[in-house]
Amino acid sequence: QVQLVESGGGLVQPGGSLRLSCVASGVIFNSKTMAWYRQTPGNEREYVGSITTGGSAYYVDSVKGRFTISRDNAKNTMYLQMNSLKPDDTAVYYCNTFTVPRLPWGQGTQVTVSA
Repeated sequence: QVQLVESGGGLVQPGGSLRLSCVASGVIFNSKTMAWYRQTPGNEREYVGSITTGGSAYYVDSVKGRFTISRDNAKNTMYLQMNSLKPDDTAVYYCNTFTVPRLPWGQGTQVTVSA
């Protein structure tokens, strides 16, 4: 059964850091470009960044230089290291494939950046 499980979110002060994890099961993880997305209430889910099967990572401008995506294919896991967090980064974070068709969405992990 295909499943994506995100974890690692929480409440952090502005300027702080968090590391999110995404564990995939039921898929050939190392064959897929994976991506992180985030969503705030009332808004569309938006792309944050992605990582190719070869480990090349790409980011939207708003997180470039602050966020780092990595993956461990042996563990079917992708990571999102978030540094210098800002209140605007507050959202539910999801992982999925970069291209369609997407896998079933996981429950996401809430990141709240607030003093």
